[in-house]
Amino acid sequence: MGFAFHQPGSVASAIALAHRYGEAARFIAGGTDLIIQINRKRLAPQHVISLGGLGLDGIRETADEITIGATTTHNDVVFHPGFQHPLVALAEASAVVGGRQIRHVATVGGNIVNASPAADLVPALLVLDAMVDLQGPAQARSLSLDRFLLDRGRTERQVDEVLTAVRFARPPAQSATAFLKAGRRKAMEISVICVAAHLVGGPAKGFSKVRIAVGAAAPRTFRATAAEALVGERGGDGTSFAEAGRLAAEAAVPIGDVRASARYRKLLVAALVERALTACHDRMPGAGA
Repeated sequence: MGFAFHQPGSVASAIALAHRYGEAARFIAGGTDLIIQINRKRLAPQHVISLGGLGLDGIRETADEITIGATTTHNDVVFHPGFQHPLVALAEASAVVGGRQIRHVATVGGNIVNASPAADLVPALLVLDAMVDLQGPAQARSLSLDRFLLDRGRTERQVDEVLTAVRFARPPAQSATAFLKAGRRKAMEISVICVAAHLVGGPAKGFSKVRIAVGAAAPRTFRATAAEALVGERGGDGTSFAEAGRLAAEAAVPIGDVRASARYRKLLVAALVERALTACHDRMPGAGA
């Protein structure tokens, strides 16, 4: 069965169409997931509403905040000059989304809204305490990405709402991020486990902020809060990063499938969390002094 394709001229028109057709409609941006789902007969929308050309792309920076438009491509994230140094985890995550052709069309908003527990960019955004902006027929609203994600394939977005952007506070200069991914091969592979970390320097060898996010190890990407608290208390004392990895693995509830067993995924969580925290520590300004 086919579908009606709609090319609205504004975000408001796209929302009006989604409001009219409800569950029978789907938004499309890059389409790298939606088209596959339709071809595999997992989805059968009667209406497909394009978000292309509506001004939802682009990366905007102010002194205090960075905003990534929902239809910004992963290629744009990889090569954005501002996503280096403290924000390099964003570029590291987008760089392993599919292959080069996919990264030129797949969008940041799609990676978030699909709510795949293995979405590569989501952990990097979670450790930055990102917020998502939603526009519906009556009002706009914002909520934390952590609250937005509910379960595998489920979010807080209503059927007639458009995710317009994701934004986060500019991190202080004395901070660092890192993203690591494990898969069965080095490229064009769904994550077996992916991990992001963010450290902000504090007094002595301590940290004023610690964030750790884990993907592909639970029904949704999650923050490893017990591991964060431990590193926040003990700092980089030589053993805290390994202990944080163990705590993150304890919090994980991975599945076992053809890619990896649940036990192996837990081992990967422990190893990658430790490595991501170590990478952040080594990237901190002045770390080699």
